[in-house]
Amino acid sequence: MRKLLSTLLVWGLIAYAAFKGGVWWLADRGLEEARLALASEGVLARGTIGSSVAGGLTLSAPSYQPFRLTQAFHADRLTYTTDSPLALLMALWQPHKLPASWHLEAMGASLQLDAAMFRNWVTATDSEAPNLFAPVCGPDHRQRLGSGDLVRLGITEITGEAILAQTPAGLHAELSTAGSGSIELDWPGARLSLPGFAELQVSSAQPLTLTLRDGGVMRKVAAYCARESGVAVNEWTRIVMDAFREGLQNSGYAPSEQLQALYRQWLTEGGEVVVQLRPQALLYGVAVAPAAEDGVEWPVSYNGARVPGVFLRSIEPTLQATPAEAREPVVMAAAAASGEGPGWVAAEPGQAAHWAGYRVRVTLSSGRVAVGRLETVTETHLEVARMVDGGEVTYPLAIRAVTGFEVWRRNHRL
Repeated sequence: MRKLLSTLLVWGLIAYAAFKGGVWWLADRGLEEARLALASEGVLARGTIGSSVAGGLTLSAPSYQPFRLTQAFHADRLTYTTDSPLALLMALWQPHKLPASWHLEAMGASLQLDAAMFRNWVTATDSEAPNLFAPVCGPDHRQRLGSGDLVRLGITEITGEAILAQTPAGLHAELSTAGSGSIELDWPGARLSLPGFAELQVSSAQPLTLTLRDGGVMRKVAAYCARESGVAVNEWTRIVMDAFREGLQNSGYAPSEQLQALYRQWLTEGGEVVVQLRPQALLYGVAVAPAAEDGVEWPVSYNGARVPGVFLRSIEPTLQATPAEAREPVVMAAAAASGEGPGWVAAEPGQAAHWAGYRVRVTLSSGRVAVGRLETVTETHLEVARMVDGGEVTYPLAIRAVTGFEVWRRNHRL
């Protein structure tokens, strides 16, 4: 009997060691393939590999640095769980045949925010596609809310947990952040397959439900962007809504009154918005009615209540040139003329470091004038972020060539 127990114990230890070694080898091989596949897009660091006999794989301290961003994604722990150790081994052996049920969770996920999250070469080459849901956030109407604004709002890092779960019933994804809201996705019948996501879009004919919660951020954003634009919140909201309607009209659509009211409410109050989308449909399933007709609507809920009459109308695209006044800071004429309210105020270039983060106008000896947000100041250069093709590019300006330095202020006093 003792010999039998000893034999079973030895075989059990061998099986345990074989399982742990097999999981480590398969995971290391798969992650190396993933690293090579992503080599043109970024750098993947897998961290430390661990496993459990219950069917779980754990990566400790993994990270991913996309080349397009200045900061990397980090996680304290990334856990992939299946129903059994055999299911885990099969998933690692044949990643293109994932089991019917699995669960992926990123704990302690974080992304450090930077004043300019996208690298200069990205913002300089991106297309000038309309960004309907990035509100105006500055005296220049082309200046939209960006990571630098979030940093100045006190949101210097996005932290939280992310979940991606596959069941026979469908796919569930969730991202919950600390103080920055959350986003959830439920897609009945959908099935994720690797290595790509091409089949996911057509894996289910059912609509997905997307839930977005702002966590109180939108009220702060509205107050901040209105202040940066030098106008009251109501006037700022009008400017954003005008840009929203114009962007849709340029694409051949007009928003319904209820859609405009919903977006206006979200801008100033935030809350919870639940929508249904169809990834395989035109405009992801957003309801579109012929011009001047009703009768269709998009399933949308706001703070738990159904919002009727949300849809788009199909119209002729109207491509209009941006008026010259829309490219100038928003200044009330009477206030500017009297010296009260927002305006440009001259300052000493030697004191430029005090105005980091402010909108400045720099005149150079060559006659060139650079207008943008002052990012950093060194002993020899000022770095000014300017809007180019819908993004921001940071330009270094030699201090010795500066002949004029002005700061945009909400009143004409420094």
